[in-house]
Amino acid sequence: MNEIKPLLEALIFVSPAPLSLKKILEVVGDSFPPKEIETALTQLLKEYETPERGLYIQEVADGFQFRTKPRFSEWIKRLKKISPARLSKASLETLAIIAYKQPVTRGDMERLRGVEVDGIVRTLLEKNLIRIVGRKEIPGRPILYGTTQRFLELFELKNLSFLPSLEEIKALHADLSENETE
Repeated sequence: MNEIKPLLEALIFVSPAPLSLKKILEVVGDSFPPKEIETALTQLLKEYETPERGLYIQEVADGFQFRTKPRFSEWIKRLKKISPARLSKASLETLAIIAYKQPVTRGDMERLRGVEVDGIVRTLLEKNLIRIVGRKEIPGRPILYGTTQRFLELFELKNLSFLPSLEEIKALHADLSENETE
């Protein structure tokens, strides 16, 4: 167990994308029993939750990834000289349609939004938030779109089943409306 946690830490650190348990088990092979790997991973997650650490490990996009703690974001922005990527309201609406309705065609998005979405779809493709997942088996064979792993990472979702339900969204909207009237 002494060697497993540092190994997991190293693998998660060097992985350019969230590292799945399946991939970890594939990499370590028969070096350690799977149950020990899972136990060590759980312990490692707990160790990185402590307030004295600047990083934590988040389960996102069906894998594990190091993240910086939000309280250090200002200093990180200064170091990297970056400003957070912003999405317009129209882009967020279109992205929500894709996330909840995928796979979805451009025509479906336009019917739901009531406006043309060509530029928005192009932007979302460039930002790697959506991808082409195939073609619909109807005349004209329109392109079908779905979200990417980058989408899950950006919105800190373990997988698509973690998207809020319509009821949760309505409750949040009601809470926000109630707070505005007070």
